[in-house]
Amino acid sequence: MRTRTLLIALGALACSEPAPAPSASFALTADTLRVPFAEVTAGAWLGGDRYAVVSPADERVALVDFASGSVTMVGVGSGELQHPSGLFSLADTLYISDWGRRRVTAWTADGRMVRAIPSSDVARGGLPQAVDASGRLYYELAPPARRDGSGNRDSAALLRAVPGAGADTIARLAPLDIAEVAGDQGRRFERRVFSGDDEWGVLPDGVLWIARTYQNRVDWLDTSGTVRRGAQLTDRVLEVTRIDRERFVARFPAELRPSAERLPYSPIKPPFVRGLTGADGHVWLEKSRWVNDTTQLYHEVGRDGSLVREVRVPGWGRIVAVAPAAALLAYPDSAGFTLMRVPRPAKAAPAR
Repeated sequence: MRTRTLLIALGALACSEPAPAPSASFALTADTLRVPFAEVTAGAWLGGDRYAVVSPADERVALVDFASGSVTMVGVGSGELQHPSGLFSLADTLYISDWGRRRVTAWTADGRMVRAIPSSDVARGGLPQAVDASGRLYYELAPPARRDGSGNRDSAALLRAVPGAGADTIARLAPLDIAEVAGDQGRRFERRVFSGDDEWGVLPDGVLWIARTYQNRVDWLDTSGTVRRGAQLTDRVLEVTRIDRERFVARFPAELRPSAERLPYSPIKPPFVRGLTGADGHVWLEKSRWVNDTTQLYHEVGRDGSLVREVRVPGWGRIVAVAPAAALLAYPDSAGFTLMRVPRPAKAAPAR
């Protein structure tokens, strides 16, 4: 039902003729630093010319400073980090999620640890994924999956917690797109490959944004609980192709590929695959791409929920952090990743 509803909605979008959105492209520069990482999954701006990036595969977090040209690994040899998996920031403080030690640690921009936040009982042992300027912590609480996976038909909750004073549910996310499949262990529910998720983030003032994958829009929730629904964004409807499926299966070891081939697949790609918050409070949505695309498209969405512009990143680069006047791009190469700081386009030109 979830996939059918999404197909109908996207089909209506494809048949309409919306006004072209303002568009812009990042101009690549020579302002680069390199990190010897197998992946760069997230980044954060720490003020000025300083950023942080994380590689869960390498179990490393790097602080990069474009002013001095330095790259420093966080916590190496200290024993404070075991399996860093994610990061977020508030002003010049870096927060690192560590699933190995079941805590989030706070670090200064020069790599000194100043605080540890343990996993929370109110989030069933989960770790916070954001913090606001008042010190409130934000968690995403998935429903219990149950043995057959049927619990994933329920919605995840977003929690706002005041340390020492409990937590409140402030929003719900769309349930996963799952299908019932038959296997050696009987019938169970599996998530459809290439299906989308709601994305979310928090501004320093506590205002929450949620990018809705079903409705393809960004909603805003202020601290009083008032919701402002954003305008529906317009996108190409991208089918999941045979090449997409083959590339997905190829990621698995040979002995697991037959099982991967039997997983249920979504017939279409989601409108976006990732979202991040810019330093000016705008939301940047990384859009799904066609297998032959030579650029990565982003939608920049303002605090009123409307599309500010489409922004393109040449090649296989991705935006990992957005500062007021610049963005940090990550480009894979043969020996790691090149991090490139590029100025944000000053003014979008009308699309043709």
